[in-house]
Amino acid sequence: MELAMIGLGRMGANMTERLVRGGHRVVGYARSAESRQRAIQGGGEAVASLQEVMTALRAPRVIWLMIPAGAAVDQTLQTLLPLLSHGDTVVDGGNSYYRDTLRRAALLSEHGLEFVDVGTSGGIWGRTEGYSLMVGGHPNAVSRLRPIFQTLAPGADRGWGHVGPHGAGHFVKMVHNGIEYGMMQALAEGFALMKRKTDFHLDVRQIAEVWRYGSVVRSWLLDLTAAALQQDPELANVVPRVADSGEGRWTVFEAIDLDSPAPVISLALLERLRSRDEYAYADRLLAVMREQFGGHEVQRAKP
Repeated sequence: MELAMIGLGRMGANMTERLVRGGHRVVGYARSAESRQRAIQGGGEAVASLQEVMTALRAPRVIWLMIPAGAAVDQTLQTLLPLLSHGDTVVDGGNSYYRDTLRRAALLSEHGLEFVDVGTSGGIWGRTEGYSLMVGGHPNAVSRLRPIFQTLAPGADRGWGHVGPHGAGHFVKMVHNGIEYGMMQALAEGFALMKRKTDFHLDVRQIAEVWRYGSVVRSWLLDLTAAALQQDPELANVVPRVADSGEGRWTVFEAIDLDSPAPVISLALLERLRSRDEYAYADRLLAVMREQFGGHEVQRAKP
């Protein structure tokens, strides 16, 4: 098959390379020449405008978006709409909010266009290991794209699936990332606890390796944790600030909306927010409260 890859960041470029290796023709587009070069290095083609994308592909076209969630997706779709033809398919492989996906699918349907949402997991390792793909959309559109999904996934019959109608792919990916927050937080807290038990002189690098084999908690996240600890077990130069890209928040909002308890995911999100509190005002206020009611000592910075 042939398709366009719109957005040639690291993940988009890696997906392009995997698709080309699988026998697909990929025409890449990004605004910067440096990004377009990534598509060429991966064996694909590159063009300098969305208009050139349209002329480079045969109808019906497949346009795969790998761009940041939010306004960038809407802006790209508005630019694409007058260029697309009846029967073309737009795939959003980014981490879009599923409610936005429902709105976009309705918009494209009004113009006779197919829209498929693909929650994509695999990060930088997907290039060699394959991507987990959670696909939402009409069955006919999904069936048409099957060869692409089979190439991107770890195997033709595993690691990908049509999970439901429009929005379902991004909804499932949202929950996936919420679960990821909780798993990462649990691993981080456990290793921090072992680091604090100084009288045992625990080697967290060794323990991570032990847990990787046969343990109930063995996982890809643990593999990545072990690799990071092998490189720098003290993490002394790492700034303790953890970002979030939105999926955890959306998962918590949805849990509240559906009256579905999700305390672990919620707390993991709050811990990420806490890591960014440079002034830690709440902690300072707690300290002075203890001083006020109990006379407990407060450590104050020297002027």
